[in-house]
Amino acid sequence: MAGSRALLRQFPLLLPQNRRGTAYEGFVTAQGRDFHIRVLLPEDLQLKNARIECSWSLKKILHRYQHILKQEIALKNTQDLHVPRPPEYYSCLVRDLETLGWNKVAYVDTGLSTVKLKAEDSSGRQHLITLKLSAKYPTEPPDCLVDFPVQFAISWMPQNSLLDIYNQFLAALESLKEFWDALDEIDGKTWVLEPENPTRSATARRIAIGNNVSVNVEVDPRHPNMLPECYFLGADHAVAPLRTKLNNNMHLWDPEISLLQNLKDLLEIEFPSRAVLEKSDFAKDCGICYAYRLDGAAPDQVCDEPRCGQPFHQACLYEWLQGLPTSRQSFNVIFGECPYCNKPLTLKSSAKKL
Repeated sequence: MAGSRALLRQFPLLLPQNRRGTAYEGFVTAQGRDFHIRVLLPEDLQLKNARIECSWSLKKILHRYQHILKQEIALKNTQDLHVPRPPEYYSCLVRDLETLGWNKVAYVDTGLSTVKLKAEDSSGRQHLITLKLSAKYPTEPPDCLVDFPVQFAISWMPQNSLLDIYNQFLAALESLKEFWDALDEIDGKTWVLEPENPTRSATARRIAIGNNVSVNVEVDPRHPNMLPECYFLGADHAVAPLRTKLNNNMHLWDPEISLLQNLKDLLEIEFPSRAVLEKSDFAKDCGICYAYRLDGAAPDQVCDEPRCGQPFHQACLYEWLQGLPTSRQSFNVIFGECPYCNKPLTLKSSAKKL
């Protein structure tokens, strides 16, 4: 029953649904909202093999923040954080910190089990690496948490010291310089719809173009000057010309100029600023929930009827179409009608790529 007890400690609003303790149902809170959830445990009651059934909205939240959840789980599963440290642990750690230099230390907790080291990259950006140290330091590796894309990891070998880890940290910062330079230019010169407050680990940007049209750009952090994966969001009649320009001008991509300038050249547009777009009717609320932001996301679906063009959040439109008596679903595509103009609509249950 250890798995079921652990589950109830983490989620006290779940109630057991059978005597075996393999099914639980209730609510969890995420981003200030309560979501209905059902958890099914295997017969061995191991949480790592649990199956979760929940709403589409909660699935989007979990998917969006899965890298953060994985880091939090790693921290919670560090079983020896409260194990008493032997005297040599403290003497070794203090000696390593002195060798590294206290000017590089941003934080040390009172138990000397968590250390945060700071660094500045060559573009002046500030960064932190958090080390959760094992009681067997330095022979056992700590958890190293950094706000990096998932492709970049900090490794630890038994013979490593804090200085070795810090040097790896600095090398990774330098290798990511062009990637962050490219995204910083996009963040500063365009209206980024998503993510609303991008972290350094975020590799995608959804950039507003106008008239409920935007482009989602997924940048490879290892090759930030190469053509990124792009897909457009908006009504077909509005995005079709942009898609055609991208395909026709792909050969013009120049790795010697910035990512943003390349996008402008290929799409033959100037990305409008947020101030300009907010004065237009671009930032229209979702036609179903009547809000612009839903779980931090802006509307990303638009009715294809040019005279309508009503935007919707994907989750709202999906739930609306599911509730229509005339709707039908085939595999992961649902068919229905626009709630405003009755034009036929189709929606994939995953992000719609145009």
